[in-house]
Order: sequence, then structure tokens, then C-alpha cells
Amino acid sequence: MTNQAHTLRLCWEGPFAWPGFEGVARLPSLPQKPGVYLQTFEYQNGYLIYLARITRRGVPTRFKDHTRKYLNGEYNALDIDAARRGVRKEVWHGWGYARAHREEFEMRKPEILEAVRRQLAGFCIFVAEVGTGPRILERIEAAVMNQLYRQPPPFRDIPDKGMYLAPRRPSEDPIRAENICKVLIHGLPDFLEV
Repeated sequence: MTNQAHTLRLCWEGPFAWPGFEGVARLPSLPQKPGVYLQTFEYQNGYLIYLARITRRGVPTRFKDHTRKYLNGEYNALDIDAARRGVRKEVWHGWGYARAHREEFEMRKPEILEAVRRQLAGFCIFVAEVGTGPRILERIEAAVMNQLYRQPPPFRDIPDKGMYLAPRRPSEDPIRAENICKVLIHGLPDFLEV
């Protein structure tokens, strides 16, 4: 598309630290703004995307919810060293498995929480402020995740699968999103149809 009215610039700021891990990660705190964010790991002179997510609240506020869910075993815990090599190795599988296996979580809690702490300290977060309109946020999130799923390994292997995504509906005009970042984010193309 060449129509300027249908082009959106996604200026990815970062990397930022997971809240509470700024000292360990030696990265600045997340900005207090809404938008789309990428949870990444350092990988081959750049960053490898684990997840693209959205929030209409300030990003740090959203991360309080995420931290609680990680510490309760509700989210996946990855081996950070393996992730940095481009290998997805779960220490703990959250989501539905976690709800059905609370006894296992409690028995393995020290091991799982150590992996969670290492993972949170290892995350490098990028944020793009695009307002709080739910549809544009949802469309960007879906476009980034679906783009990752179509990539070769390891870019498609690291992200979680089975997320609820709300991509562009047939009744919605496509938007061309230009990804702008000062560092290399593997698997994130220069342009993306949203």
C-alpha cells in the first residue's frame, strides 16, 4: 500500500527491564505508557521474540499482573540459557497444565520459581506506543505473532502457541505497519500488514 493514511509507524523503544529486575538486567525501567510490547531474549547480536502482547494501561501496571501469574505457575517458565541459544526448553508448562497439576507445582516450586526469576531477569522488553484503540492493538499483536509462526526455526519455536489472537477482519481495511528499531529484533520484518 502506498496511501500514507494507511501506514502506521511502530517505533520500538527499548530494551527495558522487567519491573523489579532493573539492577540485575542493567536496563532502564519500563515507560508508563500503553501500547504493544515485545518480550524478548538476547540472541545473536540482537533479540529473539518470545511474545508480543498489548495493554491499554501503562505497561508497568500490566506487568504486575504478569509477574503474579509467573510466580503462581500460571505461565510457562523457560530455561533462559536455552532460549538465548534459540532453543525452547520449558522448565514448567503453565496455562491449563498448571491448573490441573497444582500438586506438582508445589513440589517443584523452588526449581520453577528460580527458573521464573532467571527468565524475568533475562527478558528485554520493547514497547511501541500506538494509542489505546483496542482493534489496532489487537491487530498489531496478531500480525506480529502470526508473522513469527511463519518464520523458520528458531523464530517460530520460541514463542508460546495457542494464544487468543484477533487479526484483521475481512471487513477492515489493511494497514501497513513499518517497524522501526535501533537494534536487531529477529523475526520482526521492516513492514507488516496489520
